[in-house]
Amino acid sequence: MKTQRRSTIKKLFASVAGAIGLGASAKAAAPEPQKEVGEVLMNEDKPLFSEFTKFNNMVFVAGKGAHFEGDITAHTNHVLDELEKALKKAGSSMDKVLKVSVFLHDLNDYKAMNEAYRGRFGDKPPCRTTVAVYGGVPGASLVEIDCIAYV
Repeated sequence: MKTQRRSTIKKLFASVAGAIGLGASAKAAAPEPQKEVGEVLMNEDKPLFSEFTKFNNMVFVAGKGAHFEGDITAHTNHVLDELEKALKKAGSSMDKVLKVSVFLHDLNDYKAMNEAYRGRFGDKPPCRTTVAVYGGVPGASLVEIDCIAYV
């Protein structure tokens, strides 16, 4: 009984040690995170912020709006097209988006925005947060969308 318990304890310790790398003869060092921001594409029309910023293998795309007359479907389609253009400039794509934030002028537009949004990010859509903005989206857009993707 005592021998069986020791054997079980040894097996348990060996599996835990192997899982955390104690049994490996050489352990690969984790790469150090990049300390400086990589490529930054400044928005020529709005010099207050960047169109996107790259850090390591991540790309952060600034919020896009639609600043013309139209309904939520037209605005959402336009914003998603602009987001896709920025992602391509950054060397990414809609399929590589991990997180999306949607800001609506009016929560009543949620259903129509979803219809325009559906399918734009491939068959595995990113996680998303959608909120209605008190006071409306800047620039009279009915929707603003930003995202985080990988390259």
